[in-house]
Amino acid sequence: MQDPVLDVRSLTKRYDTPAGPLLVLEGVSLQVGPGETCSIVGPSGSGKTTLLGLCAGLDTPSEGTVSLAGNNLGALDEDARARVRNEHVGFVFQNFQLLPTLTALENVMVPAELRAAERPEERAIELLRKVGLGERLHHYPVQLSGGEQQRVALARAFINRPRLLFADEPTGNLDFETAEKIIEAMFELNRSAGTALVLVTHDLDLAQRTSKIIRMRSGRVVN
Repeated sequence: MQDPVLDVRSLTKRYDTPAGPLLVLEGVSLQVGPGETCSIVGPSGSGKTTLLGLCAGLDTPSEGTVSLAGNNLGALDEDARARVRNEHVGFVFQNFQLLPTLTALENVMVPAELRAAERPEERAIELLRKVGLGERLHHYPVQLSGGEQQRVALARAFINRPRLLFADEPTGNLDFETAEKIIEAMFELNRSAGTALVLVTHDLDLAQRTSKIIRMRSGRVVN
């Protein structure tokens, strides 16, 4: 069996508050293999987004370990974790997070330019065409619909050929018809790139399309 792209062991996260320690996650473990798709579901406040942030190394756990693409994130400083993310991870968020002063093409190229990749423009154009935005390369985010902005974000997520895609409620701000098209594009890119997918969603129909479902409640896995 191939080593998992994501290996989470006994993850716990607590915050100190004036009222005492607040336990947000407790003892969460999961593994995601190469090319595997996994959804994380649960009610608001169940710890889904906190778990995603810890898996991506955007935050550090109180206890437990996260191994991402063979890298133990707990053994790395912030700069090294950022390098691991840029080399191995793509992100799609609910609110798109595009840079307003850059065109669609320039937004997609940003992660590749951070890596000093060769010919990033060529790949960025190819990805934008794949998501149906071949005619929108030089449009700015304000000139694009919500669905088009999310397509740009999707193309950007794949520019560095990630081993793992994290998607946090990627269709949360979109109408049903637009959301369906985004999901189709995301799964198609995922399949063609052989990328593993970890998807946070409240949409159980969407979760059923992944090969593994992690159900959470009050910071714990309840599968």
